[in-house]
Amino acid sequence: MTDHQQLVSRNVRRFRRERGLSMSALAHRAGLSKQTLSTLEQGLGNPTVETLAVLAAALDVSIRRLLTEWGTPVFVQRAGDGTWVDSATYTERFLDEVYGSGYVRTMQFRLERRWASDKPAAVRAPGALFHLYVVSGRVRVGPVAEPVDLDTGDFTRFPGDVPHLLNALTETAVAHVAITEPQVRQMRI
Repeated sequence: MTDHQQLVSRNVRRFRRERGLSMSALAHRAGLSKQTLSTLEQGLGNPTVETLAVLAAALDVSIRRLLTEWGTPVFVQRAGDGTWVDSATYTERFLDEVYGSGYVRTMQFRLERRWASDKPAAVRAPGALFHLYVVSGRVRVGPVAEPVDLDTGDFTRFPGDVPHLLNALTETAVAHVAITEPQVRQMRI
């Protein structure tokens, strides 16, 4: 199963549930068989542009929304996993990309172990994502149900619209953070 198949699978299932539709009802609206829809929701299908178009219309969303990350599983890239690529004027390491329109807030967080708590950080707007790169130190971050421990050079992306932790595991830690929040109001499941 490719990342794109998983993305389409998550989004079709999410939008179908948000609209209170059964698989049968959505399949009927889209003019697809229930088996085809089931295969797509399991991430096993390879939908054509036409199939994506009829599904998007049946869900009353754009095709782009089916191909955009809305609520994401936790993604981690360890420092040793990235590949540095040379260009004429700099060397870059790709961390992540998310498609869609909305607001992007970029900042640095300085976390101190003395502030660490099991109390979750403030929940952001529906559809918000944290993109966090550890500049120095060690941190424990992510959804309360599945936090991850990261070292200097590690990167993670996790949903910011659920209770989450932002804690230093060393005396002080610094992280570069970009928070993306969709302009389009997200519906909660």
